Amino acid sequence: MEKVRIDKWLWAARFYKTRSLAKQAIEGGKVHADGHKVKPSKDIAVDQIITLRQGWDEKTVVVLALSDQRRGAAEAAALYRETEASIAAREARAEQRKAQRGVNPPRERRPTKKERRQIHQFVNKQGHGTADE
Repeated sequence: MEKVRIDKWLWAARFYKTRSLAKQAIEGGKVHADGHKVKPSKDIAVDQIITLRQGWDEKTVVVLALSDQRRGAAEAAALYRETEASIAAREARAEQRKAQRGVNPPRERRPTKKERRQIHQFVNKQGHGTADE
């Protein structure tokens, strides 16, 4: 196999669950081959560099093998190799996100009606009232 469509390869390499999701990601500008935006029908070859965004993560991978069939995860992982720089950058961003979570812990629950009244009363006393006054 010399060439495979990029949307098929991304699906076969298990980056996206369906080919239509891979196509949407490509059309949305989240996938670049050799630094250029591509179309879903673009053929890729071995040793090509692909940059893709999945959620919060951006990965840069080198194509090691081609396949247009979706197989098991172990076989899919053999189709590509993520670059060292990509792994380091992804881990650094994950650490930043983890650190930011500690600064702003998520609320356990929404305020009750009584607590909302107290909040509104406090805000109104501070001089930041609404136009309802």
